[in-house]
Amino acid sequence: MKRTALHILFWVVYLLQDTMLAFLADANLLNAFSTGARIIIAFKLCIVLLLPKIIFTYLLLYVILDRIVKQVGSMFVTISGFILAFVVTMLVYRAIYIYYFFPYIYNGLIKPQPFFRPLSFLFALMDLGFVSGSAIVIRQVRLQLIGKEKEKLLIKEKLETELKFLKNQTNPHFLFNTLNNIYALARKKSDKTADVVMKLSKILRFMLYESGKKFITITEEIKLIEDYIDLERIRYNERLNISFRKTIDDNNQQVSPLLLLPFVENAFKHGVSETRFDSIIDIDIRLQNGLLDFVIENTRDEGSMHAVNDRIGLGNIRRQLELMYNEYDMHVDSQAATFKVTLNINLNKYGKI
Repeated sequence: MKRTALHILFWVVYLLQDTMLAFLADANLLNAFSTGARIIIAFKLCIVLLLPKIIFTYLLLYVILDRIVKQVGSMFVTISGFILAFVVTMLVYRAIYIYYFFPYIYNGLIKPQPFFRPLSFLFALMDLGFVSGSAIVIRQVRLQLIGKEKEKLLIKEKLETELKFLKNQTNPHFLFNTLNNIYALARKKSDKTADVVMKLSKILRFMLYESGKKFITITEEIKLIEDYIDLERIRYNERLNISFRKTIDDNNQQVSPLLLLPFVENAFKHGVSETRFDSIIDIDIRLQNGLLDFVIENTRDEGSMHAVNDRIGLGNIRRQLELMYNEYDMHVDSQAATFKVTLNINLNKYGKI
C-alpha cells in the first residue's frame, strides 16, 4: 500500500511539474487566453501525454531492465523489445499532438506541424527520457538502500550468532568445572554435596532463562557472581579468602548477561585451583553514571608464571566485549604470584549488536 502511494505521488508531482513547464513554454503562443485558461490547456496536454509515458516507464523498469539485470532470455530480444516500445511511444506521443491537441485543444489557433518534424521528436525524446530516467534513478536508489539495510541486518544476525556461540562456549565450560567440584565432594561423601547441587541448579536456571536476554540489571549479575562464589567456598573452604566490594549508584543499570562472571571463573581456574596453599581473590565493582570499573586479582603459586592462554577464556571475553560495547578497556597484569584483570566499560555505549 505504501509503495503504491509513493508511485502515485511520483506521477502527481511529475504531472504538476510538466504542466507548469507546458504553461510557460506556450505563454507567447496563447497570449490571447487568460492565465487560468492557459493552465487548463497545459494540464489537458500533460494528462493525455501521461498515459504513454507511464506505460513506457513501467515497461522499461519492470520488464526490460529486469530482463537485462537477471539475464533472462535473449539479449537481442530484450533490446529489440526496448527499441519497439520506444518507437511506438514516440509515435503515439506525436500522434496525440497532431491528431488531438492541435485540432481539439488549440482549435486551430496554432498552425499544425508535420508529423515527422525532427525538432518535435527531439523534444519528445527529452520529455520521455526525463521522466523514465528519473523513475529509474529513484528505483535504483531505493534498491540500494534496501540492499544496505538487508546487509546491515545480515551482519547484525551474524554477530548475534557469534555472540551466542561465545556465550554457549562459556556456559558448558562453567558447568564442566562445577560438575568436577560436585564429583570431588561426592567422592569424599561430603555433606556439602546437596548444597552445591542446589546452588548449581539456581545458576543453571539463570543461564537457561536469563542469559538469553539482551540485558539484565547489574544487581542480577552481581547475585549470579555471589552464587558462584558460594559454590566455590564450599569446595575450597578455609583455604580460600575472598574480598568482594560493591559500590553501585544504580541497581537497575542494564548490563549484558554473564558480563563479569567469566572473570571470576577465570580467577578460580587459574588461581585457586592451581595453588597448593591459601588463596586470595579480591574483587572490586564500582558503577557510577553508567561507567563500570571492575577489578579482580587472585594469587597463584610463584613459578607458575605462564601465559593464560585459554582459548575459551580471556580471548572469548575480549571478543564478547567488542561485540557488546563501543567503549571499553581491558588490561591484564600477569605477575609471578598474582594475576589481575582491570576492566572499564561505558555501559551506555552499545556495540555492534
